[in-house]
Order: sequence, then C-alpha cells, then structure tokens
Amino acid sequence: MKVGSLKTRLPRLPQRLQPLWPWLRWGTAALLALLLVLDVVFPPPLPKQRDTSTLVVAADGSPLRAFADAEGVWRYPASVDSVSPLYLQALLTYEDRWFWQHPGINPLAILRASGQLLRGGRIVSGGSTLTMQVARILDPHTRTPWGKLKQMLRAVQLEVHLSKREILALYLERAPYGGTIEGVEAASWAYLGKPAAQLSHAEAALLAVLPQAPSRLRPDRHPEAAQKARDKVLARMAELGAWTPDEVEDARIENVVARSLRPPLHAALLAQRLHSAQPGKARIQSSIDIGLQRTLEERVASYFSTLPERTSAALLVVDNQTLQARAYVGTLSFGDRQRLGHVDMVQAWRSPGSTLKPFLYAMALDDGLIHSESLLVDAPQSFGNYRPGNFDMAFNGPISAASALRLSLNVPSVDLLQRVGAARFAARLSHAGIQLRFPPGSSPNLSLILGGTGARLEDLVGAFAALNRNGIAGRVRYTDDEPMIERRLASPGASWIVREMLESNPRPGYGVGTFDVGGRPRVAWKTGTSYGYRDAWAIGSTRHYTVGVWVGRPDGTPLPGQYGAVTALPLMFEVVDSLPRQRGDAAAAPMPASVTEADICWPTGGLAEALPTELCQRRLSAYLLDGAAPPTFPERDARRWQPGRQRYLADARTGLRVSADCSAPHDEVAREIARWPALLSPWLPKATRDASQLPALSPDCRDDGREASVALHIDGLNEGATLARAPNAEHGVRLQLRALGSEQAVDWLLDGRWIAQTRGAQLMQREFADPGTHTLTALAADGAWTQVRFNVLR
Repeated sequence: MKVGSLKTRLPRLPQRLQPLWPWLRWGTAALLALLLVLDVVFPPPLPKQRDTSTLVVAADGSPLRAFADAEGVWRYPASVDSVSPLYLQALLTYEDRWFWQHPGINPLAILRASGQLLRGGRIVSGGSTLTMQVARILDPHTRTPWGKLKQMLRAVQLEVHLSKREILALYLERAPYGGTIEGVEAASWAYLGKPAAQLSHAEAALLAVLPQAPSRLRPDRHPEAAQKARDKVLARMAELGAWTPDEVEDARIENVVARSLRPPLHAALLAQRLHSAQPGKARIQSSIDIGLQRTLEERVASYFSTLPERTSAALLVVDNQTLQARAYVGTLSFGDRQRLGHVDMVQAWRSPGSTLKPFLYAMALDDGLIHSESLLVDAPQSFGNYRPGNFDMAFNGPISAASALRLSLNVPSVDLLQRVGAARFAARLSHAGIQLRFPPGSSPNLSLILGGTGARLEDLVGAFAALNRNGIAGRVRYTDDEPMIERRLASPGASWIVREMLESNPRPGYGVGTFDVGGRPRVAWKTGTSYGYRDAWAIGSTRHYTVGVWVGRPDGTPLPGQYGAVTALPLMFEVVDSLPRQRGDAAAAPMPASVTEADICWPTGGLAEALPTELCQRRLSAYLLDGAAPPTFPERDARRWQPGRQRYLADARTGLRVSADCSAPHDEVAREIARWPALLSPWLPKATRDASQLPALSPDCRDDGREASVALHIDGLNEGATLARAPNAEHGVRLQLRALGSEQAVDWLLDGRWIAQTRGAQLMQREFADPGTHTLTALAADGAWTQVRFNVLR
C-alpha cells in the first residue's frame, strides 16, 4: 500500500459529536491564528541542515561503516522513499492516521486522550501527532501544561514552514530508538542488520513502536517487551484493515531476536579515508562489492591469524576496466593495538621489493634493448660500488630475459636498469602513477629495482592493471565521483610480452603435467620481498581484475622467514580464484600487431634465419617487439673480448689463427665464431666453450691482442680431492684457498652459490662440512675462471 492511499482511510466523526463540529472548527481556526502570530515572535528551531552522522556504503548501498555526529549520535539519512512502505503503513496507522490532513495538531485526538485520562486516571492513548513528536525532538519541553502548549505551537509552526514529506523525513531520521541511535535507518541496521527498505511486516511493526519507549522496549535488552509491543501494533493493523489477517498472523510467528548492537564495520579504513576526504557529507557511496569485501575480510583474518604479533596485512582488488576498488582490506585486524590495526597499509609507504621488475622489462622492450629471450648474465658482478646478489645467493649463468623475470633474478635486473637509467626509469614510473619515495638527500639509483625505495600498494596495483589494459596504468578509484586518471606505462606490445612472460610462470605446485588448472584465470603474477624480510608482496593481474597483497609489520621491524612467495602469494591466488568468472579469463589475449614470434640464437641474440648454422649454438623462440632482435649486451669492461660474432683469419691448412704480422706467408681464409659473455664461461658445457674460443695463434705470428683471459688456478685444493674430517672433530674440513692468475676481485661459488669474495691472491678460508660431491668455482672480474670438483666424506 502506498502512503498516499492512507488519506482515504479517514475515520468518521462519531454521531454524538456532530453538534460540536462548528465550535471545533471555529475554535481551531482561532487557535491557528494565534499560533501564526506566535510564529513570528518565537520562530521554530528548524535544523539548518540535515546533521546526520556519516554513513559510508558499498556499491549496492549496504553500509560499510558509520561515523557518529558531533554529539556521538548514530543517525543515518532517510526519506519517505528510502524506507519500506510497510514501515510507513505501520507508523502512520498506529501513530497518526490523520497525518496527511491535520495542521500539526489533532483536536479530536487531544480531546479523546484528555477524556480517557480524566475517566481512568491514567494515559490510555496519546494525543500527539507525528508533527508534535518531531516538534518535541527538535525543541524538548517539560511535562507540564505549558510544555504541551509549546509543543503544539512548534507543531503548527513546522506545518507552516515544511511540507508533510519533510516533516515525516525529520521523524524518520530523528526518532529515538535507544541509546545514541536515532532514526529508523540506523535502528534497522543496529537491531536487525538490514536496510529499512527491506523490512518485513513484523520488523516494520517493531520499529514503528520502539520510539514510544526506546529504553524499555529495546529488543537487544528486552525482547519479550518488544515483542508484546510489536504484537499490539499488528493487532491494530488487522483491526483497521491496513494489513490482511494472514499477513498479521504470519508476522506474529516471527520472533523478536535479541541481537546485540553492532554498528557496520567493513572496509573500516577505507571508510575512514573517504569520511576524512568528504567531512560533513551524510552518505558516501564507495565502489566496494559488499559480498566480496566480507568474504575477503574473513579470509585475510583466518589466513594470517597464526602470524606473529605486530604483524598486519593488506589486500586490494581492482576492476581493470573501471579502475574501481572492489575490496579493500587495510589491516589484518582493525582496532588491534598489537597489530597496529589503525594503520592503513594500502596507502602506506613500503619497500616494494622486486615488484617493480616487470615495468623495467617492459621499458627495456620499448627501448629496443631486449626481446623476450635475450641472453642475460646471471653471475657475480659489481656495478660500481653496488654489488647485488640473488635472493638465494645462487647464480644461473646464461638466462633469458623471460626466465630472469619469472625467477626474479637480481643481477640481470640491475644490469638492465643500468642500461635503461635509474633516474629515467623512476621518472617513467612517476608519470604512470607509481610515486617513489627515496631517503632525504638521495636520488634514484640501481638499488630501487630491488626495493631500495618506497611505494604504496594502491599505486602498484594501479600500475599492474596496465598489463591487461594495453599498457595504460591508472589511479585506483574508490567512488564513482573520482575522476578516471590514466597514464601510459608501456606500449601495448611491451605490455603483452611482459604479461606473457609472467603468465607462463606456473603457480607454485602446479607445474606442467602435475595438476589440471584448466578453466582457471590466467594470472600475470609477481612476488617481492624487501631487505630484511620487512615486506612480503604478491600482485597478480587477470583479464578483468588486479589483486595486490602485502604482509609485514607496520612499524617496519623484520618478519624473518616470511617472504612474498610463501606468505603473500597463496592468498593472492585464493582471492583470484574467488573472483567472479568472466568470459575470456582463461584464454590467452590476442597478440598485438606490433608483436611477432621468431627464432633467435644464443649467444648473439639475433634472428636465426640471419645466422649461419654453426653460429646458432642455442635456438629459442622469442617474442619480438616491432620486429627488433637486439644483440646480446656487450661486456661492461671494454678490455674484455666482447661477445657476439667474432671474425678472424686462419691458415687454411693448419686451422691456426693468423695475425697481420706473420713471418711466413699463409693461405688465409676468413672464419667466424659466436662468442659468449666471459662471465658465463663457468656455466657453459665444454663443447660450447670450445666452439666459442679462437684457435691458437700460429707460432710465426705476433700477438694480435685477441687472446682469451688467462685461466685462474685454485691453490689449496686439487681436482677430484676427497676431504674427510679428523677423527672426533666437531667441525668439518677447514681449508685456506687462493685464486692465482688475476689481480682482479674474485668471487667464490660453491655449487653455484656465492660464498665469498677475495682480491688477487688473498686467502679465502672456508669450512666444508656437507657430505657429497661439490664444485668450487673462482670467477674473476676480468672473466678469468676455474673450477675444482671434490668430495666430502660423511
């Protein structure tokens, strides 16, 4: 039933009161004239604005968090159109059936209530109209005859200054419901956990009667009294025919649940952020998906509940198309002091670890420095005074760009950043929306690609979305009102190639041939761990969503043993799998016109079709951007023999190399080899190394300066040696070793893992305790190297 239909339900004037009607009519007119005069002398205390508390809601209108007004009152916006028609029916039928007709006071109701009081000595029914109740709310009065007259004056004034709908709206927002709760909307959420627009018959009757005695009828404290009062309303609704007997009977069956007051508290830190940005606004609608938000809040809380104290976590889910946030978890436990639950880690500055690496590779692709399978060097290197190492201190030797990114190798990334330029890279990120924070007085340097800077989770998520937005990054939006701010981070082709690199990295535990993951979304994912285990990251982007997870301690103290792949990545995949499935999630994105696939060769890096077969020592299928197949990077040390195609002259009969200055004539022929970077030699098979070496110089020819570096020699350990600890010794075999043959810095690797660095013939002391066969490598900065294999007995 609509509100307007109530106007037709006017009770007929009793027959015995018909002679009094003229006196009542003229008396009422005189009273109204007096009240109009008083209106000028005593203006009504009309609210200057709808001073409700602030309510932050999800995209569908469900409340996320409410903020009390300056007086600590919980009051949500409400209107005649925003509440259930059932509630309006119950309210007007039970409280004020003549609301739409009377001028603020109802003389008949006042006379009836006064007569009942005189006959029975107690109040049987009230004479106050809804307008009078609003007047009492706005301007409280004493319970005296003069106070009642004041209330009646204010009621008439309200009718003069406001429309009926405006008066009713004031009641809907300000009616008392117990404690600091005012208004039907706040009461509905507090007591019933639902909006006032979705009330049942029983709930509508309950909320209609509660303002009569809000303390005595509170359902959370006095459910039996509340149910009795509700049933009284239901009986009245049936008696007056407002609701059918079946509707009333069904409503009586519904129990009043003693629900504790629980203000809504979802996406609490986002709500606080939006409230601070728009102070005084009564209702703020966010882009949050309330169902997803509730699910992920519970999942984050349970997933990280076993982490040490003072640990927190953050999670952000963004729609790639609109850049709107669908879920926002700013802390592991809001309000938890030990976990610093008041700190919003979505917008906190933290070390990004390795999460910036995909953007570096995209920039290198756009610069024409690499293709997807470019040969990179993963070996101990120094970049001026900066000497990075990989996370596990192991080195892989020759590695493709795609594999280096998937494995998150540090040395190739630092090498790439030096060639791109740290300042230029930081400027590109800043333009795309990733603001970086460096220590005071410092500037972008090579360490930034390994986390030597500060970044925010929301910026990283907005940038990762570019991988599925044709290279366009953007600022994450939290409301519909926020503008769409987009900036190009990379070309569509570079974004596609980097996404393919990351998507081809299998989920942990789901390698090829293990478990079937068909139908699951393709995810371009990257993890990161900052220095000292202070920040663990996992960020993944699908065709439609981008998800970011951060774990750590807000105070910046280390969290040993917790890193991205172990701590954050499993949750990130759980979130991705729980997101709504859409068409195309599991399919590969179409290849842009700027990307082609072709075979390239190592060690040159060039197209296989342009090289002789003998120079293509390893053939790989690569993605090229704009058809470019850049060569392998040259050595930094110009004194080294550079990689790539090396031409030389040889004696046709002996095969020995000849120079420009030979004492005897030679039948010269031009030949060519493909040279690998010198630092990769320890990882190459002997046959590959031999194929990359120049032949020996003919004895009658002078040195042409193209001899390879002199090999090192490890002094103190022989090839094939067997080591055994001394009887009853508590420690392993201790050796003192030297690398002879170079004055450069020498890196020592045990089974491919870096263990020490010496210079020239400086001693390296080491204890060897692990049983089995091991390989010890000495690699000098000038490319000279040697290896020794040995055994350690149990």
